[in-house]
Amino acid sequence: MRTIQLFNEGWRFQREGKEPETVNLPHTWNAVDGQDGGNDYFRGTGTYQKTFSRPELGEGQRLYVEFRGVNSSSEVKINGKTVATHDGGYSTFRADLTDELKDENVLEVIADNKANDHVYPQRADFTFYGGIYRDVYLITVNASHFDLDYFGGNGFQITPHIDGANADIKLEAYVTGKADSVTFTIPGVGSVSAPVSYDAQTAGYAAANLTIENVHLWDGLNDPYCYDAKAELVADGQTVDTVDSYFGCRTYHVDPEKGFFLNGRSYPLHGVSRHQDRRGYGNALTKEMHEEDIDMILSMGTNAIRLAHYQHDQYFYELCDRKGLVAWAEIPYISMHLPNARENTISQMTELITQNYNHPCIICWALSNEISLTGVTDDLMENHVILNDLAHKMDPTRLTTMANLFMLDIDSPLIDVPDIRSYNLYYGWYVGELEQNDEFFDEFHAKFPDKAIGLSEYGADTHYTIQSPNPVKGDYSEQYQALYHEHMLEMFSTRPYLWSTFVWNMFDFAADAREEAGDNGVNHKGLISFDRKVKKDAFYIYKAWWSKEPFVHVCGSRYIDRTEDETEIKVYTNQPKVALYVNGTLAEEKEGNHIFIFKIANVGEQTIEAKAGDLTDQISIRKVDTPNPAYIFKEQVSVKNWFEEEGMEVIPGYYSIKDTLGDICKSPEGAAFIDQLQEQIAKNSPMASMSKGVVMTDQIKKMMMRFTVENLLKQTGGDPDPKMVVAINKQLSKIKKVDC
Repeated sequence: MRTIQLFNEGWRFQREGKEPETVNLPHTWNAVDGQDGGNDYFRGTGTYQKTFSRPELGEGQRLYVEFRGVNSSSEVKINGKTVATHDGGYSTFRADLTDELKDENVLEVIADNKANDHVYPQRADFTFYGGIYRDVYLITVNASHFDLDYFGGNGFQITPHIDGANADIKLEAYVTGKADSVTFTIPGVGSVSAPVSYDAQTAGYAAANLTIENVHLWDGLNDPYCYDAKAELVADGQTVDTVDSYFGCRTYHVDPEKGFFLNGRSYPLHGVSRHQDRRGYGNALTKEMHEEDIDMILSMGTNAIRLAHYQHDQYFYELCDRKGLVAWAEIPYISMHLPNARENTISQMTELITQNYNHPCIICWALSNEISLTGVTDDLMENHVILNDLAHKMDPTRLTTMANLFMLDIDSPLIDVPDIRSYNLYYGWYVGELEQNDEFFDEFHAKFPDKAIGLSEYGADTHYTIQSPNPVKGDYSEQYQALYHEHMLEMFSTRPYLWSTFVWNMFDFAADAREEAGDNGVNHKGLISFDRKVKKDAFYIYKAWWSKEPFVHVCGSRYIDRTEDETEIKVYTNQPKVALYVNGTLAEEKEGNHIFIFKIANVGEQTIEAKAGDLTDQISIRKVDTPNPAYIFKEQVSVKNWFEEEGMEVIPGYYSIKDTLGDICKSPEGAAFIDQLQEQIAKNSPMASMSKGVVMTDQIKKMMMRFTVENLLKQTGGDPDPKMVVAINKQLSKIKKVDC
């Protein structure tokens, strides 16, 4: 019979140019250099070796090694003989070791995360950690067994179909070796046997149906009920292999006007996105870390999750099933289309669906993310059509989607390839103003009322140490991030047609190319810090809108030293009334929803307490004469100094950095200058590696015309040199304005 042994301990690891060391899995060699900025983390090969004695195998038994995740390409050798290769760093694959076994054996895995042109991802705003970063298992099976060779699956597929109060369950098994039948069992429901038939390639297949009367539905957070199932392989009257799985029964659909429905009722998807890493560990996470993540996600009232930008650990999908989170699953076909990587997208999609088919949490297979960054070609379109058709062929029960870049025109044919559409929008952060998020969806829905549309990404960065009484876009303050998300939640509440919304991101995550907010190598859009220790204030505005758990939260606990004479106290809660106490004395009571704003005199040291019924939260503040330098984003210092420099005068009748690009471009001389300036900014941006080759659509060009030059310089992600800013203003001050 089948045995499964965890195989994580005592591996010998050696990275190129380094001395060997002993490690336990999961392991990545980029846990430090992949998170410290500079876009210089090691991308190359690392070799893992483990010695083991030949296990006792019965006649005809096979020994497999199973890898849950090796990034990104790998070669598996046993005693010097290659027995498997794999391209794709986020899915399960196996190697049959049997024929090369000796009494004493050396298992060797060569992992490779260096750049190439045929394996995704190659360009994205996250770190591509190298290593064997998920669990490894040894699996022993009889000669006849449920298939272990097809794209990492377990050979057991379960498809529920709801019919009124009942569910018809189709049970399918894929078999290697000769066998007579498969017995399928759903405990508490019944058992059924089906004969094994074979095709010309001797692949075995068995299928049967069982009916569940008065079916207990998988109902999201309300009741994530799962049924257990078992398949037993029978040969010559004996059970020779067994696999277990589980499944959930549910219906869902997307209405272009009313959004997402689960089991026949409206179920708005209040979602977050998640990357699978954390500070100091990279992507080599333990089960306890996965559990901590999902507990934090659920504590906010979240009911959906986008598992981006790749296949996640099987354990996390299982947690989503058991906890009731609706999930979006995707492959890492991202940012830059690679003409030589079509087959890799097909194999990664095949693995994603094969390995995750039985998970009730998953409602859609996502084809790609922001893939139009460098333009839409015929080859890219064809690749998407192939993937969409593949997903429907492998799984006709689920929808397909994709996350489109905000720069993609809404009438692009690429948008209509999948069943349902989604956009990543960052108006109010990278570009434009917050209200343009509202305008975008209103325009889309008015033009295409019969097309389902969702928001697959949105967010704003903050490092929680950066504080401001006057937050503005681009300042990285905790206060601006909170204002941004306040607006987005209010926007969602009046647009029920959005089939989903997914915050980018639940947690800060590594993006080694980033150099921002004084904490290089990290994308700071998370509602919780990279180390999971700090819930930013924005976390609590979501809890106020989404969570049923009573709470009250006073914002600004990290904004202690305050220079203003009158200061704002903001409270988030899901309770209808808040009382504010200052040094123990009631200052004011208010009724409202979600957000309560108070103004108090800022004098001396004060304890601020908010009470909502029996709930309470408090912070401490103090009046200071000069701003605390720890609160100030270092790039803001340069910005403040711009207009203290000689040459920053605004001359009547001539342009300055206070003018919009659109106004300046009315002058031929001004338009030529703006073209040169944008080219220089793109070339010198800290994110230049991501922006290389980006195609600017007419829609984005039109939007950028609203920017002032000053705002454009503030949003480049770098630290503009005041001397450069002065030089730009001086040049503009020589160009005469054109009358409107």
